[in-house]
Amino acid sequence: MTPEQLAAASKPYVLELGKAFSRCPGTLRRARLLGISGWAFYITGRAGALGDVRAPTVAAALGFVAPDAVADGWDAATRVVRPAEVATANLAECCRWGVQHLAELPGVARLAGLLHRVVDAADDSAMPLFAAWRAMPVPDDSPGARAAVGLLLLREHFAGAYLLAVRAGGMTPLEAVLAGPEGEAGALACGWPPPYPRVAPLVRRRLWAEAVTARLASVAFRALTPGEGAELLELLAAVRAEVQARVPS
Repeated sequence: MTPEQLAAASKPYVLELGKAFSRCPGTLRRARLLGISGWAFYITGRAGALGDVRAPTVAAALGFVAPDAVADGWDAATRVVRPAEVATANLAECCRWGVQHLAELPGVARLAGLLHRVVDAADDSAMPLFAAWRAMPVPDDSPGARAAVGLLLLREHFAGAYLLAVRAGGMTPLEAVLAGPEGEAGALACGWPPPYPRVAPLVRRRLWAEAVTARLASVAFRALTPGEGAELLELLAAVRAEVQARVPS
């Protein structure tokens, strides 16, 4: 398996697992303790690593969330608390979730090590959000926490690569969301109001962008040997299966 193929194969696991902590009830409780809504915590927790910037800068870095929706969350949070404080709380919740849900799983220390080798080798050019998160100090170095943080960081790297690929393909972020698997529901969830452009002409461009995303991310995966890449995929699949099995139906 080439690094590009490994990037493409690992992406679905990373995108799912890297955001799992944000849906945990404990994370939502942290938002209430800070005195902000869940949406404000999501936006500012994710972009707060950038520091005291304005909402349009945050919207540009996030890319796929509508600017007005970004401003609603960011401005509501920053009236109450500093963005860096929300980002720090978000990272602490990621670590807590990792300890709670991943620490006892077989191979979690190995997974953490492989993830961080990929993250450390990643090129952060034109990916300010990923660069800012990678520079954040991590409060917990235990295997479960390290694995969760590695997933978060690699998810941000994939998101940054996809945003670059979408723009290079001549698509807007809204068009990319509409052409994705969630379609108009995904656009609404990201704060984009209708009416929407036709999706059919966009699908081929989105597939091209997905391929370019794997190509951009493949630089990071060159840090692993083919055998280590196969091991990473096996560990990601096993962890996802365990995490899904623990979610109440």
